[in-house]
Amino acid sequence: MLLKDIAAALEAKLVGNGDVEITHVANLKTASANEISFLSDPKYRSVLSESKAGAVIVKEEDVEHAKCPCLVLKDPYVGFAKVAQLLDTTPAIATGVHKTAIVEEGAVVGKNVALGPNVYIQTGAVIGDNVQLGANVVIGKNAKVGNNTKLYPNVSLYHDCQIGSDCLVQSGTVIGGDGFGYANERGQWIKIPQTGRVIIGDHVEIGACTCIDRGAIDDTVIESNVIIDNLCQIAHNVHIGYGTAVAGGTTFAGSVTIGKYCIIGGTSVFNGHITICDGVTISGMCMVMRSIDKPGIYSSGIPAQTNKEWRITAARTLHINEMYHRLSSLEDKVEALVKNDNNQ
Repeated sequence: MLLKDIAAALEAKLVGNGDVEITHVANLKTASANEISFLSDPKYRSVLSESKAGAVIVKEEDVEHAKCPCLVLKDPYVGFAKVAQLLDTTPAIATGVHKTAIVEEGAVVGKNVALGPNVYIQTGAVIGDNVQLGANVVIGKNAKVGNNTKLYPNVSLYHDCQIGSDCLVQSGTVIGGDGFGYANERGQWIKIPQTGRVIIGDHVEIGACTCIDRGAIDDTVIESNVIIDNLCQIAHNVHIGYGTAVAGGTTFAGSVTIGKYCIIGGTSVFNGHITICDGVTISGMCMVMRSIDKPGIYSSGIPAQTNKEWRITAARTLHINEMYHRLSSLEDKVEALVKNDNNQ
């Protein structure tokens, strides 16, 4: 694209030659004459002044430090993301309808739908317009997929579950598998049928090999504009609020409620039946055992140490209860002495 066309698409101020042809996005250090980069952190201005990029996206105050044409935006990083979309060369997940795709009688398929090899759409399913389903995708009975949604190969959407419009689901993800619900009768596990659904809103992106369990009775709900990374486990009846981001490897036990605009660090673990309010940030590898009712940043865990240091820390941890009682005893004695002195 010509830089002036990119500027128009982003509604950005153009400074310099708009006829530069841009073919790729790149970082400041390695960008070449036909590539565009960005600067969002002023501490890298020295890199900007030396960059060989064909163009850069910057804030107004950084224009003077650039030696190439600029696109001026309040948030260069967001601008960079939008340019990356404009120049994206990722191939379509599927094109046309492959001869091995199966659409059962009673399923409804919209306009301009692409079905890869061995796609299986069961009766009662509803597929919106412009949907792309990669190889081996299975859409269960009465499931729904909204307009413009893309499912990469080997995604499974179980019966009655719903995905909204403009969603993206990466390979290997399972949506609507049974929740982990069992009763125990004298040592024998008795399965509880999981009769709820998974309801996913619009503009949701889900990474590879993530599992979202269907509700036990009520539904598991992922609201619109949520992003979920790879290898996450979302148990039955979890509810994730609008605009929340969940990093890789996170596990939610059953019936967790996550508010709007939360940020969940990778490999975090959430105890069941707790509620996290809006605007909470959870650092990576947190163990969240209780509800959180105040926005803010929450962290847990012990940072990595040498094995020798960790052994000492672990040994001392085993004596915390003993140390607590000794400290409490000393506090009682000190309080008694102070009280006695005051009386005299």
